[in-house]
Amino acid sequence: MLKPRMIEERMLLLLRQGKISKWFSGIGQEAIAVGVTLALKKDEYILPMHRNLGVFTTRNLPLSKLFAQWFGKASGFTKGRDRSFHFGTQAYKIIGMISHLGPQLGIADGIALASKLKNKNTVTAVFTGEGGTSEGDFHEALNVASVWQLPVLFCIENNGYGLSTPTSEQYNCEHLADRGLGYGMEAHIIDGNNIIEVYTKIKKIAKSMRENPRPVLVEFKTFRMRGHEEASGTKYVPEALLKTWAKKDPLKNYEQFLKNKNIITDAFEANIKAEIDAEIKHNLDLAFTENNVVFNESNELNDVFKYFDFHEFNPKTEEKELRFVDAISEGLKQSMQQHKYLVILGQDIAEYGGVFKVTEGFVNQFGKERIKNTPICESAIIETAMGLSIAGMKAVVELQFADFISSGFNPVVNYLAKSHYRWQQNADVVLRMPCGADVGAGPFHSQTNEAWFTKTPGLKVVYPAFPYDAKGLLNTAINDPNPVLFFEHKALYRSVRQLVPTNYYTIPFGSASVIKKGTQVTVISYGAAVHWALETLTKNPDISADVIDLRTLQPLDTETIFNSVKKTGRAIILQEDSLFGGVASDVSALITENCFEYLDAPILRVASINTPIPFAKPLEDGYLPKNRFEIALKKLINY
Repeated sequence: MLKPRMIEERMLLLLRQGKISKWFSGIGQEAIAVGVTLALKKDEYILPMHRNLGVFTTRNLPLSKLFAQWFGKASGFTKGRDRSFHFGTQAYKIIGMISHLGPQLGIADGIALASKLKNKNTVTAVFTGEGGTSEGDFHEALNVASVWQLPVLFCIENNGYGLSTPTSEQYNCEHLADRGLGYGMEAHIIDGNNIIEVYTKIKKIAKSMRENPRPVLVEFKTFRMRGHEEASGTKYVPEALLKTWAKKDPLKNYEQFLKNKNIITDAFEANIKAEIDAEIKHNLDLAFTENNVVFNESNELNDVFKYFDFHEFNPKTEEKELRFVDAISEGLKQSMQQHKYLVILGQDIAEYGGVFKVTEGFVNQFGKERIKNTPICESAIIETAMGLSIAGMKAVVELQFADFISSGFNPVVNYLAKSHYRWQQNADVVLRMPCGADVGAGPFHSQTNEAWFTKTPGLKVVYPAFPYDAKGLLNTAINDPNPVLFFEHKALYRSVRQLVPTNYYTIPFGSASVIKKGTQVTVISYGAAVHWALETLTKNPDISADVIDLRTLQPLDTETIFNSVKKTGRAIILQEDSLFGGVASDVSALITENCFEYLDAPILRVASINTPIPFAKPLEDGYLPKNRFEIALKKLINY
């Protein structure tokens, strides 16, 4: 407890000197971080918050590297790309937080699920504050952990205030531990300022959880003696309350206890402080003398994704005709056979086989441990998938409809997408996204929302139009150690058939398919819109067109696009998504910037109108660009 206290005191001094940018103080709460960490085994994961410096020091992280992290130096855990405790380290089994707080609770579920599937008998501890318990992620994560009986130790540090908001304005129950009852979960209240109570009780609880895997909720009663972060101060805290809790300082009281028992002396204490002080000074000097981080564009771009050594599995000659949905199902099944640590998660995917029957029969072949029905909680399930990846497994998540990804948007764009860039932790997760209109499903079951994710660095976006591509690209997506959003158009599931190799094969990302060749115009599209373009050209045999099916939107095959446009001199881009801010806009801009001198006509974009997707057939037909595409194509040819 003394080491994190002394480090903090030094950091507060450096903060006043302007040498660090921000500090979230855990002074007065050290007993919780230190006690929990000591009670767990070295190979058990801990997911701390920004007041849990004691977790890092108790696990003996190199102080020079920790200081370099806070100073934004290249040798820090995030190479200067993030600050504070927003990092993780597999070497010490610590998984850091992000500012959105809630996602780490679901991540702990995933790590614990991996432990259970691998029969490791380990506990995963995750921290949150009392303020974080109001987030939906908290409730989703506790529910999932309880339903699946995951060995997660949920640690609530109830320190009285969420920034300036007192607990009386945050929740309406006497103790947060009482919430355990609602989840059928064992719960405890522990004096978070008593190191002996924290250590002995958590050690006993953790031992019991290893023997009988289950989640446990622990509320630590404590207090935050300084501001939420130093700039916010503590003026909102009554002075009497600060004085009361100052008397409960876990470090001072434990020092006095040890002296009263004649376990330590003043001389011993002085020696320990001198040793820690020297260690801090030495490591600060190392961090201070390191040069400031230097921007290198190549390094920055290369670290967005984990390197993927694509291995091409070539299809053999034997083929059979498959519907689009069957190709997806077959690819999933063969990938499950390829990867023994691959788990599929989703609503109704087990005995029911999913709403589109993609996983029908999978339970009989792979068992319920690998084909897991989930509660309705997109955020926690995506986080669980990330936790599986952290623990060395692979996960495929079936979103019942792509529209529902909005309920899990935060972990996708802020956790999965950013983790490798921040601290070299990949997200080996595929999100299957049944999408698209033209099926009369209305505003909440028809979106093709790929543009939400092509905008986000760190995500790969795949969108096949044919059964052959769907199977090969899905296999590649599962092999890829990076997060992939795999869009599957519902209208294609049972309407498109194609000869597909029966064996396992892969198709590389970033390679578009030229499915028709011509000289007058380049037609660029993806998903169901590719079929609309081909239907239009069939009706107009006099138009000679290159038709490019992009297949993957991130990475994008610009070379194929540019070569075609340079040949034809005209380009038209067809997308199902509404026009503004869609993929077509970026493709158009890229063509303008790279092929302007080859163009004989303006680039045209054709897309759905800028409204939500309507239900009634006449309205949906008017919304979609199918009929407008032919008009625009003829206009471009005659320009």
